[in-house]
Amino acid sequence: MNCGALGLPSPLFPNAHLSSANSNSVSAEDANHLVMVKPTITLPHHKWRLLIAYDGTHYAGWQFQVSPPTIQCIVQKALVQITKLEREDLHFVGASRTDKGVHAWGQVAHFITPFNYDSLETIHAALNGLLPSDIRVREISAAMPEFHARFSAKSKVYHYKIFNDSIMDPFQRHYAYHSVYKLNTAAMREAAKQFIGKHDFSAFVNASRNDRVLDPVKTIFRFDVIEMGALLQLEVEGSGFLYRQVRNMVALLLQIGKEAIPPDIVPKILLARDRRELAKYALSAPPHGLCLVAVKYKEEHLLLPLGSPTTSFGMHHTVSKCKLPFY
Repeated sequence: MNCGALGLPSPLFPNAHLSSANSNSVSAEDANHLVMVKPTITLPHHKWRLLIAYDGTHYAGWQFQVSPPTIQCIVQKALVQITKLEREDLHFVGASRTDKGVHAWGQVAHFITPFNYDSLETIHAALNGLLPSDIRVREISAAMPEFHARFSAKSKVYHYKIFNDSIMDPFQRHYAYHSVYKLNTAAMREAAKQFIGKHDFSAFVNASRNDRVLDPVKTIFRFDVIEMGALLQLEVEGSGFLYRQVRNMVALLLQIGKEAIPPDIVPKILLARDRRELAKYALSAPPHGLCLVAVKYKEEHLLLPLGSPTTSFGMHHTVSKCKLPFY
């Protein structure tokens, strides 16, 4: 299969090697046998970065699957319709594979086309015109060839909301977990600080899916507990997160906030490196309180390629003359 930059199959010739019959073969050796690799021609392509927000209530997470529908599936379907490319040719990748029911304000994704765009406002408007109202593309921009939505990320920021009152705010029911227990926020802050730093988070990961490479060592840069009246917002930024790691950390903080266990339980569970140790004290917090707020990259990864169109933030419509009076 012909590959372009980043080792991706060419969208123009997905099944062709594009090497002449007289080309010299190059040998490559793997662990078991010698294989012959023909040199290939690198074809130009253009990479595009999307900033996406979505309400995850009615979706089975981000990762592609047709039924039940996922965010990646819905956005990719719209891209196929607009670009007239096959799904495999788009190489559509998201920064974070959020779970079922989890929301996002700052999901980042990229896709590839064999052609350039003069302006991005039209495709931006077309995308949001095809997408359901609970999924919005906030920005679309050109991306450098080396940019990768997932592997270029240097950190991710998640917020988890807890509504701490005897009566639930009905307007928060899809976006905040309801705790009727009065939480000790000082104890939660003390415990949250003990997550900061580089740790093995094996005790805070659920059984990993087959398509996820498990690296249990992650760095937490900050973990804040912010009070906004009855609403508590837990803000965590890290180099990366394991499957359900944030929800498991929040679940433990909830138990500490209820004063069922002391804050100094955190180092003990981290050192155990065993999910069963956490299970003695807490189960995962529900997904609807969690939101992916931002994915951060190095400045050089966000530069626009030379000759690329300007970033689209959406078009504002204006009316030059009001034809109907307001009453």
